Formats: sequence, structure tokens, C-alpha cells
Amino acid sequence: MKQIYLDHAAATPVRREVLSVMKPFYSSEFANPSSIHAAGRKAHDAVDHARESVRKIIHAEKPAEIIFTGSGTESINLAIKGIMRASGKKGNHIITTKIEHKAVLETCAYLQKYGGCRVTYIDVDGKGKVNPRDVEKAITPRTVLITVMYANNEIGTIQPIAEIAAIAQKHKVLFHTDACQAAGALDLNVKRLGVDLLTLNGSKMYGPKGTGILYVRNGIRLIPLLHGGGQESGLRSGTENVPGIVGFAAALELAEKERIKEAKRLRSLRDHFIERILKEIPESRLNGHPVRRLPNNVNISFAGVDAEVLVKTLSAEGIYVSAGSACTANSVIVSHVLQAIGIPHDLAMGTLRFTLGKNTTKKELDTVSAILKKNIEIIRKTA
Repeated sequence: MKQIYLDHAAATPVRREVLSVMKPFYSSEFANPSSIHAAGRKAHDAVDHARESVRKIIHAEKPAEIIFTGSGTESINLAIKGIMRASGKKGNHIITTKIEHKAVLETCAYLQKYGGCRVTYIDVDGKGKVNPRDVEKAITPRTVLITVMYANNEIGTIQPIAEIAAIAQKHKVLFHTDACQAAGALDLNVKRLGVDLLTLNGSKMYGPKGTGILYVRNGIRLIPLLHGGGQESGLRSGTENVPGIVGFAAALELAEKERIKEAKRLRSLRDHFIERILKEIPESRLNGHPVRRLPNNVNISFAGVDAEVLVKTLSAEGIYVSAGSACTANSVIVSHVLQAIGIPHDLAMGTLRFTLGKNTTKKELDTVSAILKKNIEIIRKTA
């Protein structure tokens, strides 16, 4: 039985080309980049080359603005905690939204509880879109940071990041965006976006797990989370993960090179898949923005169905999807994102997320549509 993987928002396989460039740094080129001997210099040069590659792709001004981390979650923690700890007497107020990834929400909750910070959680509309005017209304003289995700990991809605960034600049407030789902799909030019800080994650773009970056615009002061040897401009101490860093940069290069063509292909597949499901399966509802959504994201609620049961049923047939975001996949609690956009509880409990990848085909999606319809009919009859 052929397996059909439609959970690329949770994790992607490492591309063969990426593995190829990583392999030497696990074996023959294994030295510590901080060592001053020739072997160490080779590793150091590989990190520098990767940093410059990332800088060019996102149009940062300087290589030092790229901080390599161990994950998107670490980058988010460094951005939010680092900014707030460095803010001093300037302020203690953070603005975010109710549909952010848990990495943002839990970090903000931590700072509320232990860091003396105040957090405003902005509502979104029924399609998951943030109104920039609501963000501006929430700004106070004590506001230090705004953090709004570029595109939602569950429902795929793309936010008006450049508009929000312009508002942040107008009020002299720093702006961070979680762009982990955006690589290979959306424009990452930090100058056009107008952001001060931006997070990316290697495992969402066919790069290695355990890798990420935080872009920090030159001149912004952060207090580091980790202290030690002072690597990464003093912001992320610890021996650099050279193969991971090299792999991250290679994956990002490939994702950006193929972005426009692949996004067009995925949008076509996505829309075909959505049309089939909504037409052929009664009482189904698309969640998220119908147009301003990630090209690979399909999030649909099915009335009278337990999503956990459906995920396991599909898995038994070799089809892998997610019931909401992967970070909450083991929970029976309704997704905070679906709650925020007003999906009724019973309908939310029957929600599946399908996220397409670079090897997804129309034939596979047609197969999934037919199997999905069959299993939903069975579940509804036996409920």
C-alpha cells in the first residue's frame, strides 16, 4: 500500500541535496568552528558561508543579523524574552494575537507570570485575519514589542505583515514575525516586510530538524537565553551545529529558488482538493481565508465526525494527516485557533488539516478524497 503524506506543516523530509551537503560535516569536516587550527577554520568558513547565504535570501543588511538557533521555538523565545528583558524601563507591554503558535503564546504567558509583562491578545476575524487597525489601537506608551505570525500553521491564513510593520515603525515599537510556515511559499524579504525580527525553522522547508534562525535587525539589543562561549554574536552560546546550519542554508536556497513555481503548482492542487471535498462530502466547511492562505494548506471541519478517529482510520490506509496543529495533536482540547475564529465546538472536533508537499500529486489527492468520503460516511452511520 502506497503511503500518502499530507502533514508537511508538521514536518518535511530532508531533501537529498541537503543531506549531501551536510554529510561531510558529520565526518571528515567535524571540527569545532571556534578552533583556530585549519580544520576549525574550515568549519568556521562553512558557517560563515551559510550565514551569508541566508542573509542574501532574506535581504538582511549584515551577516551578523542572522542568528542560528536550535529550532523555531528557540528563535521565538530568544526574540520575545530577549527584547523584553532588554527593554528596561522603556515598557513592559507585548501585543500578539489569539492564533499564534504555542511557542509565542506560552512565551508570552511565561513573561506575564514571571517577567512582570502585560500582554494584549488581539482577536481575528472569522477567516483568521488580523485587522492592523486593532493592533494600532492596542499600542500604549508602554508597548515594546508586537509579534504576529506571517501565516498560520493550522488554517493557513496569511497576515498583512507589511501593514502591521508600518504601524509598528510609526509608533517606534519593535515587530517580530514567526515565519516558520512561510519559507518556500511567501516572500521573505525583510526590507519589504518591514520587520525587525523574523523566525524561520529548518524542518518546515525540507531541511534538518533542530535548526532555525532568528533575524535581528542591526542595532536591536537582546538579552540572550544561553550564556557560555559567546557564539552567534553572544546571543546563542554553544558549539555551532555545523551540519545543521549548512543544511538549513541549503534547504532555504532551494526553497527560495523554487518558490514561485512550486507555490503556483500547490495552489492549483489545493484548490482542486478543496473543491472536491466541499462538493462531495456533505456538511464540510473550509476554515481560514479562501484566498489569503498558504498554497499548501487545506483545513476542513466535518460535522458528526471525531477527527482523532478519522486520523487513525486514514493512517491505517496509509494516509497521514493532522487533527489541527501538530503541536497539539495528542490533545482532545479544541484548537485555540479554531476557537478564535468561532468554529462551534462539535464542528471543531471534526477538523482535519491536510498540508501538501513538493511530491504531492493530483492523483494522490483524488485517492484521498475518495477514501476520506468513504470513511466519513462509515463514521457518521455508526456514530
